[in-house]
Amino acid sequence: MPEESLGRQLNEHVEGCSAAHQRLLADVGERNDEWVRADSLLAGWTRAHVLTHLARNAEGLTRLLEHANRGEVAEQYPGGVSARNAAIDAGANRSMREILDDLRAATWALEAAWVAMSADGWSGSGILSSGAVIGVREVVFRRWREVEVHHADLGGDFTWANWTPAYVRLDLEHQVMLWTSRQPMGLTQLPERALRLEPTARLAWLLGRLVVEGLAAPEPL
Repeated sequence: MPEESLGRQLNEHVEGCSAAHQRLLADVGERNDEWVRADSLLAGWTRAHVLTHLARNAEGLTRLLEHANRGEVAEQYPGGVSARNAAIDAGANRSMREILDDLRAATWALEAAWVAMSADGWSGSGILSSGAVIGVREVVFRRWREVEVHHADLGGDFTWANWTPAYVRLDLEHQVMLWTSRQPMGLTQLPERALRLEPTARLAWLLGRLVVEGLAAPEPL
C-alpha cells in the first residue's frame, strides 16, 4: 500500500479509536464500586476485570510503540500470558476510582505515544502475548477493536449493536478473512444464515458475542 494511503488509514484508525476511548471513559466515569464488582458478559470476569484489562492492554501497546520508536522490538506483556492474567486479577480488586484513574492514565499515555511516533517508528514491529510479531501500524486498530468490543462486554447500555459503523466495516472484512482461513479447502463463503444478518450482527457472531440459531459458533481466535 502506498505511504499516502497508509497515512490515511492510520488517520482513520486514530480518529475512530480516540472517539471509542472517549465514549468508554464517559460511560464509566460516574460508576461506583458496586457497579464495577458486578459480573461482566465475559465468563469469570467482573467489570473490574474488563476495565483493568483495557488499562493493561493500553499499557502494553504503548510499550510496543515506544520501543519501536527506538528501533527495538518489544513484548506487549513481559512475562507472557501468565503475567498478563496475574496483573488483571490483581488490578480487579481495586476501587472504581482507582480503576478509572488507571484506565484514564493508560489511555492518555497510549494516545500520547501515537503523537510521538516517527515515520521510522511506525515501520517497526512488536510481539503480542500470543507470540505473533506484528507491524506496529496495526496497534491503533487493534486497540480500537479492544475498546469497542470490551465496552459492550461490560453489560451496560452500550452493546454490540452500538459499535461504530466505521469499526464494523473495517473489522468485518478482517474477521471474514480469518473465518475463511480456518475452513476446509473450498469453503470460502460464510453460511447463508450468517450472510442474512445485518453487518453489525454478523461481526458480533464472528467475534463470539452473538448466538444465532442455526449457526455454529465460530472457532475462538
